[in-house]
Amino acid sequence: MHDIHKMPGHLARRLHQISVAIFAEHMRRAGFDLTPVQFAALSAAAATPGVDQAQLARQIAYDPVTMSGVIDRLCKKGLISRNISPTDRRARVIALTEAGHNLLAQAGPQVAALQADILAPLSQDEQAHLLRLLEKITGADPSA
Repeated sequence: MHDIHKMPGHLARRLHQISVAIFAEHMRRAGFDLTPVQFAALSAAAATPGVDQAQLARQIAYDPVTMSGVIDRLCKKGLISRNISPTDRRARVIALTEAGHNLLAQAGPQVAALQADILAPLSQDEQAHLLRLLEKITGADPSA
């Protein structure tokens, strides 16, 4: 028999569940209707003006089909616009609306603060070590 509580895949899934639950609770308390993926998409779009939908999906490591649904929901909320690219008619360029910029400015500090809750069971050294390891595993570590 296998002890799933010692398997990295199971533990990564549990950490994701915990992270999403903490994010949802903080956003609910702050009065924001925002998911972690929507926040990531807004952040990436703000950081990369003129990004197309496919590039945005790659930037936040999301599959393009699911990303399309995320973009649809953000459009309906009035947080982004999606227009045909002037250089490639097949591509859709994503841009934050004024409401999107405002929401990102308001929610950003909340999202930054909730990270501490995700890592709360760990000491400062353990938190730094875990983040380095997660960056390495996910390929987000620029020094790897």
